[in-house]
Amino acid sequence: MSFHLHKFPLLSRSGVMERLIAEASEEGEEKCSICLPDIPGGAKTFELVAKFCYGVKLELTASNVVYLRCAAEHLEMTEEYGEGNLITKTETFLNQVVLRNWKDSLRALQTCDDIISYDDELNITKRCIESLAMKASTDPNLSGWPIMEYGGPMQSPGGSVLWNGISTGARVKNTSSDWWYEDASTLSFPRYKRLIAVMESRGIRQEIIAGSLTFYAKKYLPGLNRCQGATDTNSSTCVAPVALEAPPSEEDQKLLLEEIDRLLPIQKGLVPTNFLFGLLQTALILQVSPSYISNFEKRMIKQHWKIS
Repeated sequence: MSFHLHKFPLLSRSGVMERLIAEASEEGEEKCSICLPDIPGGAKTFELVAKFCYGVKLELTASNVVYLRCAAEHLEMTEEYGEGNLITKTETFLNQVVLRNWKDSLRALQTCDDIISYDDELNITKRCIESLAMKASTDPNLSGWPIMEYGGPMQSPGGSVLWNGISTGARVKNTSSDWWYEDASTLSFPRYKRLIAVMESRGIRQEIIAGSLTFYAKKYLPGLNRCQGATDTNSSTCVAPVALEAPPSEEDQKLLLEEIDRLLPIQKGLVPTNFLFGLLQTALILQVSPSYISNFEKRMIKQHWKIS
């Protein structure tokens, strides 16, 4: 995609653009052509960057801030090229808005797969995962700001949410330890695995980790996505993930099974026996390594008395 832009708004905000425009102008032509093939987020992000350079008010969101933050870094849009430049604006939005909110942190993290080359330097993935882990490992029922269906900090004596002292009719949500399972299952497995590792380092209970892994496995392994609460005596409720339109390839399923075996806590009773049986059946069908089949069999033996 091509953009026909004036030179000054760009070079006044970007060190990279200043150098490229200076080099192109040395040829003596009034117009210059610059190619930017490696802009994070592609043409859509560069269009937003150009608008920012022209003074158009930029609407930052959890879905575009990661691309814009990386593009600003790529283009050297530092304070040296104008106060309140794009690096500062996007970094402030990340820290003060996105990372303070569960849904926004999740949306931002989901865009990080496209900016891997910038991840080590900017630590955006790490910051998003730490934000999610902190929120998921904090019991919302113990916090001073309970989760509301419509948001709001106060309750009436009858339980409805108050806003400026007026009842809104909204009710406080009853929260449980599995409230984050569905959202976490939308992450690619490498991101999900990192989230679980950070949560374990924060001391979250093993049964909660096991519950999340069970949910993730049921979502991405066909045959495990049906609710198995009939024989699960460990919980009074059954949370079933939404089935995928297109299941992963067999190779991806085999890799996931192996990772589930590595991550699943070894304590007995943390997951339903019929879930372990389903993992074993799937492992046999997919012909995974005998060592993993043996591990699932050993898990089954530890819980053999639960088989009906």
